Amino acid sequence: MSGNNIYYRYSVAFKQKVINEIESGKYSLRQAGQIYNISYQSLYNWLREFGKNDLIGKTVKVVMKNEADKIKLLEEEKKKLESALAQAYLKIVALESTIEIAEEKYHIDVKKKSGFPVSNGSGKK
Repeated sequence: MSGNNIYYRYSVAFKQKVINEIESGKYSLRQAGQIYNISYQSLYNWLREFGKNDLIGKTVKVVMKNEADKIKLLEEEKKKLESALAQAYLKIVALESTIEIAEEKYHIDVKKKSGFPVSNGSGKK
């Protein structure tokens, strides 16, 4: 029978007791897991839920004032460059549209490098 898995449900009081023992230094996470036969992941989840978050790894970013100013300047420069790029893109789209209209209206290939109109077969240049 593969359905013989046993699932344990722990009371909130028990979880808090175990977390208090870990946070007080009585047991490490590993020791508490071994004593109570609880997985490390379960204990970690309980720490996040019931603990004071003292034992959960944190990332603290320390930024000096001149670094913060530099970051702010770089972000402003980035915004200006993004705006310039967007304007350049719009200019390209407008110019390409103008070229297409000119090609249709005057029956010439403006994009061709020679700069001469495409011959329409009449012999005129």
